[in-house]
Amino acid sequence: MSGLCGWIGNGASAADNRGLIEAMAAPMGRFDASPVQTLQGRSSAVAVSAAGAGAQLYQNGALTVALWGQAWLRDERMAQQAAEQGVGKALADAWRKSPQLACASLSGAFVLAIIDEAAGEAMLAIDRMGTLPLSYQLAGEALVFGSSADTIARHPLTPARIDPQGIYNYVYFHMVPSPGTVHANQQRLRPGEYLLYRQGRIETHQYWRMQFEERGSKSLPELKQEFRDVLRSSVREAIGGQQVGAFLSGGTDSSTIAGTLCEVSGAPAKTYSIGFEAEGYDEMDYARLASRHFGTEHHEYYVTPDDVVAAIPKIAGVFDQPFGNASAVPGYYCAKMAQADGVTRIFGGDGGDELFGGNERYSKQHVFARYERVPGLLRKALLEPAVFNFPAGEHFKLVRKARSYIAQASVPMPARLETYNLLGRYGPSQVFTDDFLAGADAGAPLASLSHTYGKSDAGSLINRMLELDLKITLADNDLPKVVKACELAGLEAAFPFLNDQMVAFSARLTPQQKLNGTQLRWFFKEALRDFLPNEIITKQKHGFGLPFGVWLQHHKPLQQLATDSLTDLKARKIVRGEFIDQLVGQHLSEHAGYHGTMVWVLMMLEQWYKQRESSHG
Repeated sequence: MSGLCGWIGNGASAADNRGLIEAMAAPMGRFDASPVQTLQGRSSAVAVSAAGAGAQLYQNGALTVALWGQAWLRDERMAQQAAEQGVGKALADAWRKSPQLACASLSGAFVLAIIDEAAGEAMLAIDRMGTLPLSYQLAGEALVFGSSADTIARHPLTPARIDPQGIYNYVYFHMVPSPGTVHANQQRLRPGEYLLYRQGRIETHQYWRMQFEERGSKSLPELKQEFRDVLRSSVREAIGGQQVGAFLSGGTDSSTIAGTLCEVSGAPAKTYSIGFEAEGYDEMDYARLASRHFGTEHHEYYVTPDDVVAAIPKIAGVFDQPFGNASAVPGYYCAKMAQADGVTRIFGGDGGDELFGGNERYSKQHVFARYERVPGLLRKALLEPAVFNFPAGEHFKLVRKARSYIAQASVPMPARLETYNLLGRYGPSQVFTDDFLAGADAGAPLASLSHTYGKSDAGSLINRMLELDLKITLADNDLPKVVKACELAGLEAAFPFLNDQMVAFSARLTPQQKLNGTQLRWFFKEALRDFLPNEIITKQKHGFGLPFGVWLQHHKPLQQLATDSLTDLKARKIVRGEFIDQLVGQHLSEHAGYHGTMVWVLMMLEQWYKQRESSHG
């Protein structure tokens, strides 16, 4: 994995700048042995590190180009120039014409930095899907940036300071959504975004955003053929000369990627699955079914509670801010198994839900949206009084359901998506201390959701939700989970569904082809009926969910780690001590699965603090 970091607008001698950029870059090589390349000028420096062709550096006079990731040029003319003169020169020429052109010319997963020291200008950008991260901080007239906050903290102008709002957002979302971070005055680029720096000032712009073509003009057979062609092309492109394998959970996405990998490589794909000895959590039978169907070279590992105890500090340490998606643990063990097998790049099926309409909440919101189409006068004058004033209505199941439906349907989007938010259910004032809440805005998370949701110009509810999820669910949550779990295991992650052609294809499907009534990912499943086993097409969605709450009930070392972590968290005066006592002492025994999520989120917060203090101490 490694990364990219640097600055512009501050400097001493070339030797001092070289020493500083090498110090900044040191954390990038924690989990692999990739070499670090650096370039420095009088007021700037940049470092990039990656295996093979994943790192590109170019310098011509005062102009420096640094590129990190699995990227290639979309334009044939630029690709030809790159073949003759190098990618850096092609991007430098594009930058001189238009910063937006330089960004839009790249395809794949990347972080790009272009510095023109003579003009006092720079540009930073990340890929369209936000696969790889980039944070930045303006300190006086200096812009300091890095793919990890650990690199930025090593620059003397930008020492790390915790932002209470970032902690609040973490507990709300179980991650910290961009553009915010957990560090004060530090921001993160959004997917498809670029930053321009000019003489101490910065501004951000979108060079790409999802554009839906909702009417559709092609027949179903034509779309099926195009989809399968794009799928094969995406997988073939993602191989990139690496030793590859694929995660295989037994769901539609991972099974599709694994089967296509067999198809395009002409050999059994290496596939990797995780199981759990816990009722209702183990999906190994479906993974085995997919493996037999496609003839993959299959590998399995059953994660134990002891494995979870061992992994928790490592998972907390690999992230540069708190991260509470427990699926990172099985993802890590799956990636570790692949790495030991000689795989250098592993494919994930992430993105299928957000492109083709696969999340359960899409069908739920479709049902709620029907209520919005009922005339307001009829709702207010007849339906709602009848339901809410029904005598002894709480004793009738049908009336209770109607009340719940109307109450949820009356909440506007996207706040309706957070109806069951865990922090909202407990109540922020019950969870956080008064002093902590004084430094955070409890309304900020919903405001950020509304801002992102409101920017969509899609004409349908399903596409507006998909566009929101491409950022919140995918770029801010699922991709970091997989990328960081793989980084910890020492290999790269790749996501064939996020290929530019595949994303563009999905945008041309009609809303009904994604959500047909309440049928999720209708087109996707129809297109693969002769490819995937029927049992996988019709199965309920699951994935690598971790049975943490279940195991927490009886596994003493896990109980001890959780209890110790939450006890230590009390001393930070962020979360109320009485809430922690109630959570562990009462709530957990009442409903382990539900309340176990908050135990995990708070435990990982404390573990992140511990790992941060250990690495900085």
